[in-house]
Amino acid sequence: MNWKKFNCSTLIKTHDIPVISIENLKADITAKVIAEEKRVLAFFGVKKNESTILYVIIGDDTISRLFITSVVFDKDTKSYQSITPNVPSLHLFERDFYEETGIKPEGHPWLKPVKYSKDHKERTGAIEQYPFYKMEGDEIHEVAVGPVHAGVIEPGHFRFMCHGENVYHLEIQLGYRNRGLEKTLLNKMNLTSDKNIFFPQIAEKIAGDSAIGHASVYAVTMETLTETVIPYKAMAIRAICLELERAAVHIGDLAAIFNDIGFLMGSSTFGALRTLIINTSLIICGSRFGMGLIRIGGVNFDIAPELSAQILTNINFVEKKIEKLIPLAMIDQPSVLTRLEGTGIVDSRTARLIGMVGPAARASGVPVDIRTDYPSGIYRHYPARKIVLEKGDVFARCYIRYVEMMHSFHYIKEQLGIIQKENAFTEVNNKLPGDALALSMTEGWRGEIIHVAVTDEKGKLIRYKIKDPSFNNWYGLALAVRDNGISDFPLCNKSFNLSYCGHDL
Repeated sequence: MNWKKFNCSTLIKTHDIPVISIENLKADITAKVIAEEKRVLAFFGVKKNESTILYVIIGDDTISRLFITSVVFDKDTKSYQSITPNVPSLHLFERDFYEETGIKPEGHPWLKPVKYSKDHKERTGAIEQYPFYKMEGDEIHEVAVGPVHAGVIEPGHFRFMCHGENVYHLEIQLGYRNRGLEKTLLNKMNLTSDKNIFFPQIAEKIAGDSAIGHASVYAVTMETLTETVIPYKAMAIRAICLELERAAVHIGDLAAIFNDIGFLMGSSTFGALRTLIINTSLIICGSRFGMGLIRIGGVNFDIAPELSAQILTNINFVEKKIEKLIPLAMIDQPSVLTRLEGTGIVDSRTARLIGMVGPAARASGVPVDIRTDYPSGIYRHYPARKIVLEKGDVFARCYIRYVEMMHSFHYIKEQLGIIQKENAFTEVNNKLPGDALALSMTEGWRGEIIHVAVTDEKGKLIRYKIKDPSFNNWYGLALAVRDNGISDFPLCNKSFNLSYCGHDL
């Protein structure tokens, strides 16, 4: 059998993973993704002795099953035939793999730098020499934005090819600040003492607005490796804070979009409501962004009955306000609808083809949500509700935020009502198993967050792979802008709200 079946948050031994040829891999992925509508979730290399092992993980969302296989490249292998022409959603995975290993996907249609890593195996030039796509014509002009932006956001460059105000093409160049987070996490865990080999505080910094999402996935990955079962209460608290994180960012995104269209009533009121939600995270763990909450084996902070009552009061207040505001701010406002409806459309076929995830994908009719497709933790006991829209425009990406935040409020209240009186953590075995692989994922507010850990025969961590949902969705933003006015770019951009640092790991 070419692929091994397994479940999310399940430990598997690396010697049980099939090894196949790159030709068979290409045929299998093409068949499974195109014909069977499975999705590629991870595609990364592990250096072992003098060989490079390519691990590929795909998922079948309909049956919540994962499949893994591998290809071994010897030290003399310099290239293979690219799979991207058959499976477009692999384009960034293959480029990333090439940068890390130097094994070139021959025939790749868009083999450009991804992160400008210091460890790039075949450095082809400086970031200033990025080979931008060019269009020719007497009335074609280019508009360059960034990499330096107003405010505190990270660097990223946007190159628009325009005819008048109409955007023909947008190319997005990232990678200005490669942080080496995967290697930092790997080195910290391998060089530290036996008393503290886990670093959720590093995972929190992968993308600061997704601190709970990334830290919880990191924790579950380590708990899977160490076969640790955390208390039910810890699962509930993690879910409560993850849903608070989702609601807070969704509210803030709506405030930012209203600001960009000059609808200041919506901007100011939603901005104020966001503050109350992040302050709710503050009273739980001392951080408005949830930092410091997650520990391996559970959580660092309990939710006592008095605190539960305060959380419930805050949630009810915000929920009632938003129920009244949404009709006033979006549905019954012609000036708002004119700017949002029909702007920045990504149709369902395109979203599937390029591998979009999260609310951006669900707004385009692609039903992917890790909480329901591959549930773990408390979501196995209390399923979340998957929200899917069809139009794929800015309005859909806004409205799905409203529906999802309301569902988050209901989910939080449900968990607060059944939370048990027990410890919120358990002791963890600090010794990692040998020749093991563990994958964990959750649905962050942007979409699926995936972490994979691999150990060698001695139990030493040799690979830690992170995929933030921004990795999947930046190209979706580029396509959304096509055939729109350049003045609509801020709306399209905010409706995706992608992370530069989540991409530039």
